[in-house]
Amino acid sequence: MLDREVVKEFLSGEFEDIELDVPEDIDRDSLIEAFCGYVEEDYYEWLKDNFESFFDHGNPDWGWIKGRIEQYSAS
Repeated sequence: MLDREVVKEFLSGEFEDIELDVPEDIDRDSLIEAFCGYVEEDYYEWLKDNFESFFDHGNPDWGWIKGRIEQYSAS
């Protein structure tokens, strides 16, 4: 679940950067909720795809995974 306040700040900054005005007949909170729903649907599919890749479709290379653990633990 996305943090709606973070998304609200993100969208405000992006709109400002491209000088985009939201029409007055569109409620800002509803817009944020719709955008979050859109992203969350895609996010779940993205997670599933990355799970399949990371764990090699149920045949994980544990040596490779240990390398990733070490890589990201050192960060």
